[in-house]
Amino acid sequence: MDLVALQAFVKVVQTGSFTRAADALQTQKARLSRVVSQLERELSVRLLERSTRALSLTEAGREFFERAQAILASVDDVRQAMQRIQGEPQGRLRLTCGVEFGLVAVGGWIADYLAAYPRVQVEADYSNRVVDIVHEGYDLAVRVGPLPDSSLAARRLGALGYGLYASADYLRRHAPPAGPQELPGHPLVVYDGAAPQGQWQLGRGDEVLRLKLQPRLRVNTSLAAREALQRGLGIGLLPRRVAEPPGQPPLLQRVLPGWAPPDVPVHAVFASARYLAPKVRAFIDLAVASCSPDA
Repeated sequence: MDLVALQAFVKVVQTGSFTRAADALQTQKARLSRVVSQLERELSVRLLERSTRALSLTEAGREFFERAQAILASVDDVRQAMQRIQGEPQGRLRLTCGVEFGLVAVGGWIADYLAAYPRVQVEADYSNRVVDIVHEGYDLAVRVGPLPDSSLAARRLGALGYGLYASADYLRRHAPPAGPQELPGHPLVVYDGAAPQGQWQLGRGDEVLRLKLQPRLRVNTSLAAREALQRGLGIGLLPRRVAEPPGQPPLLQRVLPGWAPPDVPVHAVFASARYLAPKVRAFIDLAVASCSPDA
């Protein structure tokens, strides 16, 4: 038994004839008759009394007709609800991202998203573990860095750019370096996330320099590194949006602006690109706009 069979039976009863029902459903009378006969065999009960002049419902047929109508009406309600949902972002969006990137970027995206779409709610998990979004019921994850091979779908949001920074006070007290080779002569504040294998990789055009680090201070968050740099403790490599928050005055001054490491990609990761709910698509579109040209 399926919805097509229910629709066929209901239409036959409503029109009072297989011929009129077949016309209404744009099918053949013989096919419609076979569908209703198959229903009766599945239910082991006669639903219609047939004669050459008219059709009439049996007692079981009347009960089945009422229930079939109710089922079809419920299905139609569900279909209309899904169409409304597909048309307007609404409902609860569950997302996860790393703690730091959540604080310096995703939190702002969420605020803009909630302002733009009054019928959505957001549940955000800032966590440094790699969350299994499918098994843990998340709509999407925002991930910084190269993506591993995965069955999940992904969309690139933008890139996280880095730069060398120091405070204005530090640069008043120390001559700025003329090139990256002079950086070891300065106290360095090293954020682990920007120093794989304990070194900075800096580039300018085709030039690439790998600088082995002997930090004066090493920290494991960019926010802690920013605070140390604001206190004048040296020169450090930070995400640009940490040192120069969008829409705000810069918190630090750029050092050697021509030199920087490669940008780090930022992606939204989700279960399926084919059935992407409007609430998810709307957040991703907003994030793309916010992430460009620099996350």
